[in-house]
Amino acid sequence: MRLNQAIARTGHCSRRKADELISAGLVKVNGEVVTDFSRQIEPEKDQLTVSGLNLGFGHLIYVAMNKPPGIVTTRSDESNRETVMDLLPPELRSLRPVGRLDMYSEGLLLLTNDGKLAQRLTHPSMHLYKTYEIRVRGQVIDKDLRRLSSGVMLDDGLTLPAKVKLRARNNSYSDIEISIREGRNRQVRRMCDYLGYAVVRLRRLGIGKLQLGLIPSGSWRYLTDDEVRLFFPERPAKD
Repeated sequence: MRLNQAIARTGHCSRRKADELISAGLVKVNGEVVTDFSRQIEPEKDQLTVSGLNLGFGHLIYVAMNKPPGIVTTRSDESNRETVMDLLPPELRSLRPVGRLDMYSEGLLLLTNDGKLAQRLTHPSMHLYKTYEIRVRGQVIDKDLRRLSSGVMLDDGLTLPAKVKLRARNNSYSDIEISIREGRNRQVRRMCDYLGYAVVRLRRLGIGKLQLGLIPSGSWRYLTDDEVRLFFPERPAKD
């Protein structure tokens, strides 16, 4: 397997980013710096490190995290802000977040070294519903709930129909549950902003059939085999 492909398959980064890391001399194979991204390696035998971090093959890891607000969903941050990787033990910091939650959002975030899962969950053709619980300022009127449901015209086009449930509302705030099946940047916030409602809290409750459940804020847990199969129904169950 080509070296850049092998790095991408661990879920550490994209193949293009792997090329940059290799060219910068940050990749070692069996302790030797390799700058040729077409170098052939044997994933099950060769030891691969990137910037001193060991990358493993064959052992796929899936983690669900309850991301708290105030930290960024990235592997590293140029401004030295706290990232979701700081919430993981060192042995799991080679995992890669699947998708993003913006700095002020919270809730369910998946991290994995399974590049196939990351591609499956982020590919536009999947149309996988993601469910959010939001609180907005003011009393949302029924007409705007219907607009959220049917689609809102943003600067990058009309949003797809969404599933919308009103949980509570009064003169001060409204609580709404909304499920969308697109991956546009900050989409839920932008939809509410368009209708004149400021989002004061946004929490992701579910990705497809996987639910946040009772994971405390800032904590994480491994996915069970049954939960992984929610995204890979074609995989046989383990005995």
